[in-house]
Amino acid sequence: MGLTGLEIYKQLPKTNTGDCGFPTCLAFAMAMAAGKASLEKCPHVSEAAKEALGAAAAPPIRLVKVGVGDTTVELGDETELFRHDKRFYHPTAIAVEISDTEDVAARVAEYTGLEFERVGLRFITDMVALKNASGDAAKFKAAAEAVAAGTKRPMVLISEDMAAMEAALSAVAAGKPLVYAATNDNYEAMTALAQKYACPLAVKGNGLDDLSELVEKITKLGYKELVLDSGSRETSQVLTDLTQMRRSAVRKRFRPFGYAAMAFTSKDDPFEEVVQAGVYLSKYAGLVVMKAAKKEQLLPLLSWRQNLFTDPQKPIQVEAKAVAVGDVTPDSPVYITTNFSLTYFIVEGEVESSKVPAYIVPVNTDGISVLTAWAAGKLTGESIGKALKLNDMESKVNHKTLVLPGYVAVLSGSTEEATGWKIMVGPREASGIPKFAKSNFA
Repeated sequence: MGLTGLEIYKQLPKTNTGDCGFPTCLAFAMAMAAGKASLEKCPHVSEAAKEALGAAAAPPIRLVKVGVGDTTVELGDETELFRHDKRFYHPTAIAVEISDTEDVAARVAEYTGLEFERVGLRFITDMVALKNASGDAAKFKAAAEAVAAGTKRPMVLISEDMAAMEAALSAVAAGKPLVYAATNDNYEAMTALAQKYACPLAVKGNGLDDLSELVEKITKLGYKELVLDSGSRETSQVLTDLTQMRRSAVRKRFRPFGYAAMAFTSKDDPFEEVVQAGVYLSKYAGLVVMKAAKKEQLLPLLSWRQNLFTDPQKPIQVEAKAVAVGDVTPDSPVYITTNFSLTYFIVEGEVESSKVPAYIVPVNTDGISVLTAWAAGKLTGESIGKALKLNDMESKVNHKTLVLPGYVAVLSGSTEEATGWKIMVGPREASGIPKFAKSNFA
């Protein structure tokens, strides 16, 4: 159990300077107890207090970094059970499994092509999980070198054989791969290997009780750059394990489970595997290792990840700036929408599909959709007029005609009064834009 707010408060300077970002030392202590503030924010705390509060100051789930440079993957450092309480910070990493018995270079080339774009954001799979299926140390080392040559994204090295793991690490340790895995049979040697090469270490248990005991043994050896695997592979049991580990870490501050968790998919059917991975991604896995490696299999999973790991208090939004789609002219139509990114990019895609060049003016509605913005009073004739002026639309077109979303046709009158522009009511759904554009502007 972590310290209470009052226990932490007794160790603080009680000066209420506000330098920590909180109005009083007591407020800061309560935030620390809840895992929402770190001791480093207080510049006046004594060294003795730092030592005494070390455990309380640490986040409930330790941050572990895999890889180096721009492709580094961060796991852990989460403070919440539920996204709406605050937010989740580090999206679940997706690793695609490759065996050292395959044509590794060809598989890596396929892997690097797994890139997607959705609502203006670039999606990629994060890691390569290289499995020592051959059982041959030299082959595993050569495969690791081939992966490192083909991509800069981090690796998970999967082998419980010490000779194979050391051979691979001797070649690719500079890339800081995740070493998988320390077990009851090899934890001392595997921990020493991870320490030697300064790489994060995965710990594989045989259930939660066994895992917690194994973690305590490894931390007593002085190593804490850990990622946890309960060892379960059946979906419902993995879900149970992931949930209990997160609850124990966040609610009870149970330190053996205060590390990022990982899970492996086990389904043979690729689409069942994606559903299984979605379960683990939704419930606390920091890393999911899977075999599915086709775009149509991974895009739904990555899209769901994007939605889950956005800040619920800050909707994804685009800059409220007019955008020209195609080779616009002064006669091009002007479409009005909101700056909610999903709405905007759907509209942009349909305008592009229409083959009729046009301007899109996203009104600043704090990133909410058309109907929501209208209901909240953020999409009004006045806000539309303000957007037109900010983007100087009168100088860009030689007409004064706007296309409003069909769902807010009720704004036609007020918008006409506020802007002096003629109003056309467009289709209700963005999918109707191509037909509408060809009928009115082609």
